[in-house]
Amino acid sequence: MSGVEVITFGCRLNTYESEVMRAEAEKAGLNNAILVNTCAVTGEAVRQARQAIRRARRENPHARIIVTGCAAQTEKDTFAEMAEVDAVLGNEEKLKSASYRALPDFGVSAEEKLRVNDIMSVRATAPQMVKHIDGHVRAFIQVQNGCDHRCTFCIIPYGRGNSRSVPMGAVVDQARRLTESGYREIVLTGVDATSYGADLPGQPSLGLLAKTLLKQVPEILRLRLSSIDSIEADKHLWDLIADEPRFMPHLHLSLQHGDDMILKRMKRRHSRAEALAFTEQARRLRPELAFGADMIAGFPTETEEMFENAATLAEEADIAFLHVFPYSARPGTPAARMPQVDRALVKDRAARLRARGEALHRDHLDRMVGTEQTIIVENNGMAHTENFSLVAAPRLVPREFKRVMITGHNGKHLEMQVTSALVPSRAA
Repeated sequence: MSGVEVITFGCRLNTYESEVMRAEAEKAGLNNAILVNTCAVTGEAVRQARQAIRRARRENPHARIIVTGCAAQTEKDTFAEMAEVDAVLGNEEKLKSASYRALPDFGVSAEEKLRVNDIMSVRATAPQMVKHIDGHVRAFIQVQNGCDHRCTFCIIPYGRGNSRSVPMGAVVDQARRLTESGYREIVLTGVDATSYGADLPGQPSLGLLAKTLLKQVPEILRLRLSSIDSIEADKHLWDLIADEPRFMPHLHLSLQHGDDMILKRMKRRHSRAEALAFTEQARRLRPELAFGADMIAGFPTETEEMFENAATLAEEADIAFLHVFPYSARPGTPAARMPQVDRALVKDRAARLRARGEALHRDHLDRMVGTEQTIIVENNGMAHTENFSLVAAPRLVPREFKRVMITGHNGKHLEMQVTSALVPSRAA
């Protein structure tokens, strides 16, 4: 191989940072190299990264393999001890071209491979400018990194450090650059995006940032948030939900559970009632809004009644896009020291919760049939509506906006007929 290949795991923030890594590595003159940007959210994510590294070495015996990302930050020795790995970079180091110029030679010891500093010492997130997001028709912008909260199940703060925000002006500049490259849909990403601005002068909120972007960059036709903690929703965010048509009617919530005792043991900051109140109020303001959510099945001490409370919360909140994670004990977290649920039962509960989520998704698709929707066409023959429902769109041109009639669905995605094309403009 030649050039720089990037293998990305995990969240949209990682997807964005992979583009920065590629640019910085190429700026440093790196060639014949594979960068693996890992995720640490579950043990399975780490296992998949190790598997991908071994496969990459088999297929590219002479390439340099550099491993980075959250799993490399939290389990640096795990990757440094792999014979297939040539270097391990931390989450801060991966974004700097100097890191790629200062790589160790081939065949060094595990200790010499490491370029991982203390992420907790990082106090700022430098603006990272990219012109495109490879393989995507929507562009991601990093607005925040790190997390000040310490949920008992989560290792990510130890991979990302404390919360720090990108200055508003830099976010606006990045959005302008991406719209100049042809992107009309922007997704704001972060580890704990709704904590945005607490460390900046004047403490601007995520909602205010979104308002400012839409005002100063009129070329943005669609603005999304990657994930929010509903307890941190501010007045500006509520204004956007109620009154801004370019703010998309889809919110992905970090719910994690639906039982108050488990939420307390997780050290989440919302209750079951507060989660339901948020979804009810948002739908009153924007009836077409659809919710996604993350939920963990089989958290330590979870009883069958507690599990059922989680499942019924998903139903009462009408979560159209439910992402279910079987609980995975992460070494070093408080939850890993709590009484564990039997692994077979964890997997069973996760399967049952996924089945409930699939039924909710089918109900959502049923309601979409017979409606007219605006879609943006993806690169894979699919498209997304404004509320993020997936639509089969064969033979349509990527990045095009189309007005379509939803004619049916197959349980996973919608089917449609084109009624008109929309010209990407401020008024579209």
